[in-house]
Amino acid sequence: MSALIIALVQLIHTLITIYSWIVVIAALFSFIHPDPYNPLVRFIRQITEPVFRWIRHKLPFVVVSGMDLSPVVILLGLAFLDTFLMRLVF
Repeated sequence: MSALIIALVQLIHTLITIYSWIVVIAALFSFIHPDPYNPLVRFIRQITEPVFRWIRHKLPFVVVSGMDLSPVVILLGLAFLDTFLMRLVF
């Protein structure tokens, strides 16, 4: 049973790492303004924008002087969740 739990936590760790990189890429896209019709850009926006919107709605102070800090909040939350799960199991 413990092997199953360890495998699940490692899978969650991998998914958190992948989503963290996707959030970083989405934040970089906001600086370079790529073609909005590119399928990769559309996919990244589809999987990150709902989370960004939710953070902006719940924490309106993350937009400071026109600068959106919601990716930073998401990355900190994912890092906390990842560390918590890894310490809990190991």
